[in-house]
Amino acid sequence: MGVKLIRYSLNDEISWGIEENEKLYRISSDQPLKEIIQSKIYEIEDKEQVKETVNICSPITKDAQLFCLGANYGTHREECGLDANKPPFNLFFSKASSSLTSATSDIICPPHVELLDYEIELGLVIKQTIQEAVHVTEGNLADYVAGLVIMNDISARDVQMLEGQWLKGKSYRTFAPAGPYVYLLDEDEIQCIHNLEIILKVNEEVRQQASTIQLLYKPAETLTEFSQLLDLHPGDVILTGTTGGVGLTLNEEMVQILQDKTLNFKEKKQLFVENQLQSNRYLRHNDVIEATIFSEDGHIHLGTQRNRVVMSKVEKQGRG
Repeated sequence: MGVKLIRYSLNDEISWGIEENEKLYRISSDQPLKEIIQSKIYEIEDKEQVKETVNICSPITKDAQLFCLGANYGTHREECGLDANKPPFNLFFSKASSSLTSATSDIICPPHVELLDYEIELGLVIKQTIQEAVHVTEGNLADYVAGLVIMNDISARDVQMLEGQWLKGKSYRTFAPAGPYVYLLDEDEIQCIHNLEIILKVNEEVRQQASTIQLLYKPAETLTEFSQLLDLHPGDVILTGTTGGVGLTLNEEMVQILQDKTLNFKEKKQLFVENQLQSNRYLRHNDVIEATIFSEDGHIHLGTQRNRVVMSKVEKQGRG
């Protein structure tokens, strides 16, 4: 079995621990995730059980780079008005690491954001430094992926789609719930990456459900392409994409409106927001998002995120 690596706060002190048989054991004081991965301190035998109630922190530390794949499931491509088949190229973007938050923290919606959306994603935690082009295969994937983590790519669709700014629309503080823990894989578990169930609920209603076998660009080819482009380091995270069922839906008419250069920004925003709110799927104040990823046989379970949405008073007045 792999290792459930937990970062937690107790008495205002942040520490690292591991969960074994539903018990938490402290292994280290707080330090970057990359140091934990490289030192393998989680393998120590002399560890103390934590018997007090703790607060879970993001297991991805803010020194990490967050890179993402866009439209990497056919069902999500369809609801975005795209061809469901695998495209000729991968779509890469990034999120600011300051958007990281824990699996139990509130998601704070900025006052001006009207279309707050969710995206459950499997996160790949990088194992070693990559500073040159490498060929990652199914056979050597375990050399480059240390573990897995649940990520939620929270998105301000009105900013992302209307302004054309993906980084901005996806990087507000608290827009990247991570955890509750990083599952460090045993080498013989690496192929489980391709057969994990992902489920996201909003207020107990299933909104997203799929298997990672449906990923269009698989982890090995994605890491190969990333290595040709930029440096990766231990503790960095690749968000592999989300499946269908998000709030955003784009038909041909709406795509044309977004591309229409004869409309000014105010007109375009009014049409887009009114159209999108008709689905009644965007997040509202006090909504609870629950996200979980696991293997069907129960061998691997990445835990469960439960995050509440908090909007400003202005937003609550405007949207109920």
